[in-house]
Amino acid sequence: MPESPVPIPVERAIRKLGGDISLARRRRHISQASLAERMGASLSTVRRMEKGDARIPIHFFARALHVFGEIQALEHLLDTPNDEIGLTLMDERLPKRVRSKSGGPSGAL
Repeated sequence: MPESPVPIPVERAIRKLGGDISLARRRRHISQASLAERMGASLSTVRRMEKGDARIPIHFFARALHVFGEIQALEHLLDTPNDEIGLTLMDERLPKRVRSKSGGPSGAL
């Protein structure tokens, strides 16, 4: 089964992330070989990741972020309490009014 092409915005984002990882590594004076060792990856994986190869599994990007002390950036990518689109969609489905059941609790605290 042939792979579907990677959408251009996805390709750009992965390429940018790879470039940012390369820059962060160089700013910290870490060699590609040292980053690979710290990540538990091969040197070729780090090289491909820094070039923005979309076939690199996300856990390698996460491992690089961890090495740089930036793993929280991944944790907050789609922070559901701040997901404006998701929250708006939920709010649109709320009932216009709520009727209390006869004889039951009113729901007030």
